[in-house]
Amino acid sequence: MAAAAAGQRELGRLSALAVYRRVAGAGRMERRRRGAPLPAGRKRAKARLRRGRAGGGGSEPEAPPPAASRVELPAEAAVEAPVEAPVDLRAEATAAGPGAKSRGGPKAMPSEPRPAGEDGGGVSGLLRQLSRLEDSRQRAAELFRWLLAPVAPADFLRRHWERAPLLVRRGDPGYYAGLFSTADFDAALRGGEVHFGTHLDVTSYAEGVRETHNPSGRALPAVVWDFYQNGCSLRLLCPQAFSPTVWHFLSILQEHFGSMAGANTYLTPPGTQGFAPHYDDIEAFVLQLEGKKHWRVYRPRTDAEVLPQFSSANLTQPELGEPVLETVLEAGDLLYFPRGFIHQGDCLPDAHSLHITVSSYQRNSWGDFLEKLLPAALQMALEEDVEYRRGLPMDYLRYMGVANSDTVDARRTAFVEKVQSLIKKLVDYAPIDAAVDQRAKSFLHDCLPPMLTESEKAQSVYGFPARWQDGGPCNVDILITKDTEVRLLRHGIVRLCNEEAGVMLYYTTENSRVYHKEEPKFLELDPEYTDSIEFLLSSYPNHVSVANLPCETLEEKISLATLLFEKGILTTKKPLAKV
Repeated sequence: MAAAAAGQRELGRLSALAVYRRVAGAGRMERRRRGAPLPAGRKRAKARLRRGRAGGGGSEPEAPPPAASRVELPAEAAVEAPVEAPVDLRAEATAAGPGAKSRGGPKAMPSEPRPAGEDGGGVSGLLRQLSRLEDSRQRAAELFRWLLAPVAPADFLRRHWERAPLLVRRGDPGYYAGLFSTADFDAALRGGEVHFGTHLDVTSYAEGVRETHNPSGRALPAVVWDFYQNGCSLRLLCPQAFSPTVWHFLSILQEHFGSMAGANTYLTPPGTQGFAPHYDDIEAFVLQLEGKKHWRVYRPRTDAEVLPQFSSANLTQPELGEPVLETVLEAGDLLYFPRGFIHQGDCLPDAHSLHITVSSYQRNSWGDFLEKLLPAALQMALEEDVEYRRGLPMDYLRYMGVANSDTVDARRTAFVEKVQSLIKKLVDYAPIDAAVDQRAKSFLHDCLPPMLTESEKAQSVYGFPARWQDGGPCNVDILITKDTEVRLLRHGIVRLCNEEAGVMLYYTTENSRVYHKEEPKFLELDPEYTDSIEFLLSSYPNHVSVANLPCETLEEKISLATLLFEKGILTTKKPLAKV
């Protein structure tokens, strides 16, 4: 009995971390996913107005560790922009964060100034101010300006974007208040939807060893906080799925980048480090929400690591060299570094850290675009130009190939010149606009759905009071007439694509807050409706009457407007139904 009691006491002292190590062993870090390439269709075919079909996605392989050597970058590779520099936030149209008394408090975005605090403080107040802007593109630009403040976006793009890190010290612990907190983290765990591996990674890095300690199943608060108490870092993937504020924030910002804006949150105990040094394939904006964290950032080591396509494997300390930037981020501060810059962060002994990393521009380079464009150009050339279909010389294997690369032969010269000529001519067949549309289609699949304000809900299908009452449905009729004034909900929520199957209108309003949980959403349209879609895009943010849509008949105008309204793509100037 005494031995059994001793065993129970010993078991009682085991942490979740210790149990996991005994049973499962150390895991490995799951790599970020990316979408699979999309077809580059260009043909226009007649198709009926109907509901769309679905497509699919893929996963990203892990990149091998690169060789170590050094490359020099611009001298301004580490620039600190002190917040003490005088900034007129009203003139800059920048919304200040909470507690920014020296900057006059939050400023309203519309032309008429509003008293500070009228919308409430923090990020939530900022988002309410932004919602007053009619144009979603302007909302996105102003949010980006606020994110970088007091650094002007033009200066940032000229000196830092894809070039060099930027450190912004604000001396304002409340600048990001309301965006996300440890209380929000705890609430997400208690909501019951967080699962290890899918939504949450438990990690540690000690003595040069990076480990992932994910059990299977639901992330119960008692288990998660036990991991944290025993020195493990917690990475919440896709916080926008659990936080309406993060969802709102990213759904606005993504339109400015024209590329997916994602986020992870990292909660790290005092005196610990959760991840090995590494570089990423995204542009990273680190927003310090709580506590403080010690960061070291290093230049790419080789030319091949400048703006890489894929993230690195875990690196070791001897591979890094000297940091180009070393700092301690405190609440309210911002750290930006481009893809390819190696980084690592660890907590000081006296404070925990909570930060959110906002990311964008994954696989959004010229090379990625050409990967889409060139196969389509070659296919068109094969279809339209007999030169690309002529046979290779019968004897080319005798004088071409690596084994013959040093041979002086006129036939080799002629062969190379022919290849160069065909490649140069290929530009004439490149369907550039069609390839751009295919990338836009992929972006719309990546996008978060728009988050609606209360007034937008009232003016959209989401505010319709349809219900079951007295034995049947009531308030289900959407009465759009020729005089109804409509507009797109957001400028960036739709994209027309001409594909082999027909004309497709891709849209974001039915996307999930979880990355690629839903398949791409689209409507198949008759080609004659494309002018109306383009008219709605060019008219935004103004409302237009249904009668002015360039369809042939009034019936078609009302039919198209009703369909787009039902999908949440259109809103009306006045609510169609009283709630």
